[in-house]
Amino acid sequence: MLIDFHTHTTASDGALTPAELLDRAAERGVGLLAITDHDTDAGYRAACTLRDNYPDVSLIPGVELSCRWSGTTIHIVGLGVDFDHPAMREALAYLNKARAERGTIIASRLESRGYHGALEGALAEAGESQLGRPHFSAWMVKEGHVKDPQAAFDKYLGQGKPGDVKACWPELAEVVGWIVAAGGVAVLAHPLKYKFTRMKLRRLVLDFIAAGGSAIEVLSGRQTADQVAQLQRLAGEFELLSSAGSDFHRDGPYNPEIGVELRRLEGRAAVWQRWQAVDEGQQ
Repeated sequence: MLIDFHTHTTASDGALTPAELLDRAAERGVGLLAITDHDTDAGYRAACTLRDNYPDVSLIPGVELSCRWSGTTIHIVGLGVDFDHPAMREALAYLNKARAERGTIIASRLESRGYHGALEGALAEAGESQLGRPHFSAWMVKEGHVKDPQAAFDKYLGQGKPGDVKACWPELAEVVGWIVAAGGVAVLAHPLKYKFTRMKLRRLVLDFIAAGGSAIEVLSGRQTADQVAQLQRLAGEFELLSSAGSDFHRDGPYNPEIGVELRRLEGRAAVWQRWQAVDEGQQ
């Protein structure tokens, strides 16, 4: 069976609607699926209204929350959260406001460089989705300011560029606390994406655990076997549960497809085992 505990829809910065993502998951044979849009439960809630049409896909409540740690934006996936719990309502309200503030700052910085109408353009691109940097990049491409989204990130929106705004996010400990309080499992998302040194990554893991985190993505998107093994050793050393997902956003020649094969990840304590047991008990 395939599983996927890290996916995105048009509710944040993904290209597929919740219905289209469910269609793809069913076609691929994904048995356990978590929709983990950035800082919103809208994609998951929309998918819940359709779940009866997909009896072979078990939907797991999920979200990917933004936070700060040591001057870097870190992402924490929450799995199995109760979105109606006061802690999670507080978290999403806080992050919705933070995203709006961040968007205003990004737009102001682009305006100062001569790119007028950035906020209005990005909001138009976002529609009902959570406003994010991909919407600014899409607007910049449409207006002819850059040739493609990658150029927008390389010059203006990526790490260390004018649009890399971190100050609006809550601290890591607060985000992990929200997830745990809402009954969820806090998962450190794509740990190698931050490009930390070995020592700094270990410090992040220790602070994450101290805050109540209990799982780490050992596989996220396209990774080499050596990278997976490195993260499995890290999970074992700190007694963290393994998690895995495609981090699917959209189709592309270098983008991962939805679904992760579990055979390459067997033999370790894993977060999906909790839902596998429930799923098998219902069959």
